Amino acid sequence: MVSTDPSAMAMTVVRNVRNGRFGEVEAQFSPALKAAVTAKTLKNAWLGEVCQRGSVTAFGEPVADPAGPGLTRVQVPVFCSQGGFTVVMVVDDAGALAGVRFATAAVWTPPDYADEKEFAEHEITVRAQPGPVGGTLTLPRGPGPWPGVVLLSGGGIFDRDGTAGPNKPLKDLAWGLASRGVAVLRFDKVTHSRPELAQTAGFTMTTEYVPHAVAAIRFLQRQLAVDSRRVFVVGHSMGGKVAPRVAAAEPSVAGLVLLAADAEPMHQAAVRVVRKLAALDPGVGTDALVETITRQAEVVAGPSLSQSTPTEDLLFGFPASYWLDLRGYDPVAAAAVLDLPMLLLQGGRDYQVTIEDDLARWQTGLAGRPDVTVRVHEAADHLFFPGAGPSSPSDYEHPHHVDPAVVGDIATWVTERESARNP
Repeated sequence: MVSTDPSAMAMTVVRNVRNGRFGEVEAQFSPALKAAVTAKTLKNAWLGEVCQRGSVTAFGEPVADPAGPGLTRVQVPVFCSQGGFTVVMVVDDAGALAGVRFATAAVWTPPDYADEKEFAEHEITVRAQPGPVGGTLTLPRGPGPWPGVVLLSGGGIFDRDGTAGPNKPLKDLAWGLASRGVAVLRFDKVTHSRPELAQTAGFTMTTEYVPHAVAAIRFLQRQLAVDSRRVFVVGHSMGGKVAPRVAAAEPSVAGLVLLAADAEPMHQAAVRVVRKLAALDPGVGTDALVETITRQAEVVAGPSLSQSTPTEDLLFGFPASYWLDLRGYDPVAAAAVLDLPMLLLQGGRDYQVTIEDDLARWQTGLAGRPDVTVRVHEAADHLFFPGAGPSSPSDYEHPHHVDPAVVGDIATWVTERESARNP
């Protein structure tokens, strides 16, 4: 008999996923969750976590708290050989599993280069379809007018800070830039507020980013302390990939900063990355994950991909609409037709977006442009954390901050664009 005690049920769920009993977990889904998530989707997500952090060694004690009328949130820590994560579940009063996701604990301290006396933060709401999201406006103290940037996080269900384990790279950037006289607006991705959207038919990268990015740009431009003519888009990873599309949708953008922006087709990059991770930590589940990702990538790239292709056959649980849109989008070509200055920053230790697979495409497509600046930070990884030796996902389980040199590059470049337009 299945227990209806939320904590007991949560422990049963994590034990079942560890033992590969994903069908038994799916049988406990509420109707709404079952419509959005399948056992196969859950399996892929679980294998992805285990591949990054190593085999499961133990579970922690469940922590339960109210999550709304008739709902209980239960968090179960999962300890692995190379780190850990938390399974966050929502159980309804009928004993059904109404939500499940994987998260990492976040304990963040300000970087040394952030001076809280130099800026103030305000909570805001960014209103756009398919629904409003929360955001933070970070304004330098003083009358301005300050140049401004809108931050776009990478691919995944990220909050406004780009939280990864105990790290918040977008918050590092916001506080660092604001300490140097640059206004910053960052916001939760709509999939963070409504994760079910990522598996909804018709969902695309445009849905995921563009409406809220445009609304954020216009919000920042309306601030009295911000110079509306000097608002830039700063995109990290997939946020950099989509930045040219954002600029096309909002021509008032003053320029683009692309941080580890991917240019290699995403389905190809997924296979490359998962093979590298499997080689770093071979073990139970890694071969299955490589096989699954490779098979799904072949479906994405194949001629039979259509709007009716089942989501469970595709990468990351995204619907066919998402992959059809990405297959038709060339970020380098989209950037090349923009008459905008651009700064491209790349980490030399980045295995997700690499110099060979991605930056080389940007350099070729934007060659000969005097308004394009490229800088490689050799010691930086994908999140622009400095270090030594090969980087791996387990690095993100430890506290880091964005390299101050990267913050300095962005602040100086934005300021120089300000000086060029206002001698």
